[in-house]
Amino acid sequence: MFFDPLYFLFIGPALLLGLWAQLRIRWTYAAAQQMPAPLSGAAAARHILDSAGLTDVRIEQIPGHLSDHYDPRKKVLRLSPEVYHSRSLAAVGIAAHEAGHAIQDAQAYAPLVVRNAAVPVAGFGANLGIWIVILGAMISAANPSAPLGFWMIWGGIGLFSGVVFFQVVNLPVEFNASARAKSQLVELGIVPPQQMPYVNRVLHAAALTYVAATLEVLLTLLYLIVRFGSRSSDE
Repeated sequence: MFFDPLYFLFIGPALLLGLWAQLRIRWTYAAAQQMPAPLSGAAAARHILDSAGLTDVRIEQIPGHLSDHYDPRKKVLRLSPEVYHSRSLAAVGIAAHEAGHAIQDAQAYAPLVVRNAAVPVAGFGANLGIWIVILGAMISAANPSAPLGFWMIWGGIGLFSGVVFFQVVNLPVEFNASARAKSQLVELGIVPPQQMPYVNRVLHAAALTYVAATLEVLLTLLYLIVRFGSRSSDE
């Protein structure tokens, strides 16, 4: 499928959107990095977590560029070096977003609960789903009368559907975390309202990357159904 022109025709819009999202987040992040903030990213996250009563959530520094994330299993918020130490609007915006995930976890925010439960299925489907479809198509081509290929194709499509489900559920989780971040930054006086547009641009650009990822898996699923599913039903 990776050399099939039809595949690239299907996912072309998602690839273009993803490229635009990556460029946009670089531009907005670079601009917001130049704007000073009263706290570092780590200090801002700590302030937000403590204000929400989450004093047990630890904050750690991890290597990498924009590798920031919240680990719900270990109750740890991990920040990249530039976000952890930097006293910029970009740093506090990203740190606040990750703190928003910690608050979601503490409040058992329903989409987050569903997303976390779907992680194993999504990981399994992403790694094996497409290859099972391709193997099933090869078996069907070699022996059209054998039902094994048909069932493998649709089994692989079903597995990959788990990836799509994860990405779709992940969208409201990310949007809500950003909304919580923006609210907390203003309410706690970390960022003055007149400077929030810089933070908003960074978080909006980051959200666009999730939209692009979701569109890509949706279009990939559609491709698998059109390219392999329809053929298997005709055999």
